[in-house]
Amino acid sequence: MSEAKIRLYVEQPLGPGQAVRLSPDQTHYLTGVMRLGVGAAVLLFNGQDGEWRAALAEVGKRGAVAVCEAPTREQVMPPDLWLMFAPIKKARTDFIVEKAVELGVRRIMPVQTRHTNSERIRQDRLQAHAVEAAEQCGATYVPEVAELQPLDRVLAEFPAERTLFWCDEAAAGTPPMVGGTPGRAAILIGPEGGFADAEATRLRGMERVRVLSLGPRILRADTAAVAAIALWQTAHGDWR
Repeated sequence: MSEAKIRLYVEQPLGPGQAVRLSPDQTHYLTGVMRLGVGAAVLLFNGQDGEWRAALAEVGKRGAVAVCEAPTREQVMPPDLWLMFAPIKKARTDFIVEKAVELGVRRIMPVQTRHTNSERIRQDRLQAHAVEAAEQCGATYVPEVAELQPLDRVLAEFPAERTLFWCDEAAAGTPPMVGGTPGRAAILIGPEGGFADAEATRLRGMERVRVLSLGPRILRADTAAVAAIALWQTAHGDWR
């Protein structure tokens, strides 16, 4: 069998001899773009059963079917880290989602703040970006991209056992310290206009909030997301 280079995310169970019917888009990509035929090898993952090597057993007008042959990678869950961020321009929001998947987060949560300059997102499109990023980076898990929610509501319902690392621009210039103990955590990145005074006051009053400095310079929101995840992963995550 040929070497498997293409990874696809599927929603069906995976296991020895399991037949998986691929979506029309996946079928078109494999057969119309990559010119693969019956017997070609692909890698499949579903976020639960690890990664499996499969062979195309059927290719036709009705679509393609791949049959699982052997496991190639165990299921690996990222640390229980959420990324909360205020959406920005389309391409840069896409970048944040893509890099969050590559760096390793469990959940991605767009939040509406007072100064957020994007009032709507396409949750389905961002979820598709998360899938593509996982396929490309070798991850076996795809984080959920939640619907956009007001920050006030998210904070009101925020779990008491989860530490919230707030990337406060006012902390620029102080050492980038990721305090606290390992465990469930979330990172909050603000909008380009910063947090409103009322939002900052509320965050400072929350018991589980820790201010996270990102160094001596004020970073763009997309850069801040990458920097904050990297700092947390180095201190508490699976980079250690």
